[in-house]
Amino acid sequence: MANKAADLAGPGIGNYDELAGVLPADYRSLLDPKETQLALFAAKDYIEDNLCRELNLIRVTVPLIVDVESGVNDLLDRDGSRTPIQFHISNDHGKNPVDAQVVQAATKWKRMALAQFGMGPGEGLLTDMRAVRKDYFLDHDHSAYVDQWDWELAITDDQRNLEFLTSVVKKLWKVIKGAERHVQAQFPALRSSRWPSLPDELTFLHAEQILDRFPDLPRKQRETAILQEYPAIFIYGIGWTLADGYPHEMRAADYDDWVTETRSADGRPMHGLNGDILVWNPVTKRRHELSSMGVRVNAETLRKQLELTNQLDLLHFPYHRAIVENRIPLSIGGGIGQSRTYMQLLRKAHLGEVSVTVWPKILKDLGRERHIHVLE
Repeated sequence: MANKAADLAGPGIGNYDELAGVLPADYRSLLDPKETQLALFAAKDYIEDNLCRELNLIRVTVPLIVDVESGVNDLLDRDGSRTPIQFHISNDHGKNPVDAQVVQAATKWKRMALAQFGMGPGEGLLTDMRAVRKDYFLDHDHSAYVDQWDWELAITDDQRNLEFLTSVVKKLWKVIKGAERHVQAQFPALRSSRWPSLPDELTFLHAEQILDRFPDLPRKQRETAILQEYPAIFIYGIGWTLADGYPHEMRAADYDDWVTETRSADGRPMHGLNGDILVWNPVTKRRHELSSMGVRVNAETLRKQLELTNQLDLLHFPYHRAIVENRIPLSIGGGIGQSRTYMQLLRKAHLGEVSVTVWPKILKDLGRERHIHVLE
């Protein structure tokens, strides 16, 4: 059980000896660095255009830094393991200072922005979000630099259910699968019998169902095992405590609704109106998360989740008060990892092939030994 507890938060492989055994030894990129950039932006344009079309979103600007007092920064997990970069802006010789943080994600800001931009039900926004997460272990698919398509859609109260969540996830998958076809049409080298394409359909499973199948495995190993059967899945209900006494994964208490009771297809009680899209990466031969998303908390479920996690003190922040006082729209939203998606679509072994950021020398050396061109 100790392994299960250690597996709840803090993504990354953990050490470079283990990573050396994970990076493919026989890797050759299907595209050179210049072709990679052309393909990357072809995918980016396709995904942004089609996300807006499928979900009725408009593109909006998004902050890189936020006021600490706003409470809108994303703490990612609820165990305090990943904290934002914070700095003081003295301003006006210290008379009107601001304490600011670099965003870790725009999750909470987006919901406030729905009200700011006057979005009604069925209308939403898409951001080209950049963030810094300094507490990640830097491996081939985790970086301190984060790029996401962060989106948010205003909804009605009667859309806060599993069926609506599922319909939105299917639209996201349609866009991701369409982007794969789009780049393969432009860059035929990406059609490789060695590395199969994504399936046309996602398989939807509850976290409870996966635990039932693999009760003795920690979370990442359960995901790896189920992806051998279904190479693209959506896992419902991430954050609720399961039958083994642990949540599938730690999830913040103040945005996704993971406490609402739902029903599985066979009628069993389940929990959670959120989840993750995971796929099997045939290049790295590992589980690969593309997106995290969910129906957002309302006033009732926010209080309930804060009580369960002993975080009722957060209710003094403007963001949390706005939810309790029903001053911002009900919504569904999520983030799609840009570089993660490019890795999958362009058959890459390392995030550094599709994004420019900082990497330790040991990781760059490991990549060089395996013909992985890390951008600098």
